[in-house]
Amino acid sequence: MYQRDDKLHEECGVFGVWSLDDIKAAQMIYYGLIALQHRGQESAGIVVCDSKGPIGNIMSHKGMGLVSEVFPPDKLNGLRGNLGIGHVRYSTSGASCVENAQPIFFNYSKGTLALAHNGNITNAGEMRKKLQEEGAVFNGTTDSEVIAYQIAKERLKSSCIEDAVSKVATKIKGGYALLIMSPQKLVGVRDPWGLKPLCIGKVGTAYVLASESAAITAVGGTLLRDVEPGEIVSITREGLHSEHRMEVKNRAHCVFEYIYFARLDSTIDGISVYDARIRGGMSLARRYPVEADVVTGVPESGLTAAVGYAKESGIPFLPAFYKNSYVGRTFIKPSQEERTSAVHMKLNILANVVKDKRVVLIDDSIVRGTTIANLIVMMREAGAKEVHVRISSPPFLYPCYYGTDVPDNSELIANEYSTEEIRKKIGADSLGYMQLDDFEDMVNGLPVCQACFNNNYPV
Repeated sequence: MYQRDDKLHEECGVFGVWSLDDIKAAQMIYYGLIALQHRGQESAGIVVCDSKGPIGNIMSHKGMGLVSEVFPPDKLNGLRGNLGIGHVRYSTSGASCVENAQPIFFNYSKGTLALAHNGNITNAGEMRKKLQEEGAVFNGTTDSEVIAYQIAKERLKSSCIEDAVSKVATKIKGGYALLIMSPQKLVGVRDPWGLKPLCIGKVGTAYVLASESAAITAVGGTLLRDVEPGEIVSITREGLHSEHRMEVKNRAHCVFEYIYFARLDSTIDGISVYDARIRGGMSLARRYPVEADVVTGVPESGLTAAVGYAKESGIPFLPAFYKNSYVGRTFIKPSQEERTSAVHMKLNILANVVKDKRVVLIDDSIVRGTTIANLIVMMREAGAKEVHVRISSPPFLYPCYYGTDVPDNSELIANEYSTEEIRKKIGADSLGYMQLDDFEDMVNGLPVCQACFNNNYPV
């Protein structure tokens, strides 16, 4: 039986390439997707095209598993073209199966279309029903397939793919970053709230669109800028073209990109993820000071906030965990007992760091509370005198509808218990959560979505 772990997950990562040179786009996309692997580990796919070849000369491959598993050398070398898009997926809507792997690719009467999507569409159900009434047949169950069909439908009545994309973008609601590929164009779209990240880079003559800047630098590129909320960018042999056809009223960037999702070396909407996490840890130290001997963090995203806490508090930072990177993901274990065992296999305590010490333990979130409770037990078994937990996000009280794996209220520990009750349940000596007021300093005033904390949904 499929089981989720006690962490949040992003839904996907997208990466696209358009080059004037005769390059192998698939190889660049492959390395870009590896750099985005943290955003989704269930499936991966690449679609490429030779823009100088015959129309419809599109090749694709996708499958279940990690990028390196889905694309052995023979599969990767068989994908030829200078234009392409790729995708890594973690499912928050739609089953975890190859039918839902992306990019979505199909032929229709006006040509061919491929689409890769990060996010979640809140009105996808009603759109799917209407399309089915009109005769559409869906292979999978994702929002992405609905968007792709809707774009193909609008393309039949539009002079260009950008017009079709613009019409669809005004109809869909939710958080999304889209890459759309036709045989001659690469199009990128970002939702008008900026909920999902998308940025533009360049590698030689090649333009690149990616979920994170770290993926651009990973392939030897340079970040040019972020795609703006509500912006549609298209890349052809004439270069980069930008349009703003969607009304942008208020921005609501996902704060969890800075707390947890994004790679530490990424910059999103002008904010360094590393600097944001340092500032988050510093705010925790100011709000929840404690007498302690050592500050440590839960790998990976808790570590940088722990450095910030140590910097502000003056308490030394020391890594207290050894992380075994070769252990499988805990959320695929078939039972709670096996998932608990896997936590011990993945993270081991460095006893010399915590023995006879008062420890401040930093983590990015508490969802169900099982993981942090296990880690506290492990610390006490290793000789820690006290364990004070600090969390670099507020308590989760509400689900997310925009493509982040925040479960329904019944699975959120903070929805049922007070902070003091949670402290007792996880076995901590004290517990402090980041407060909503601290976000402004953390992200330098960037407007962020706080719906999973305060029930104020932007869409």
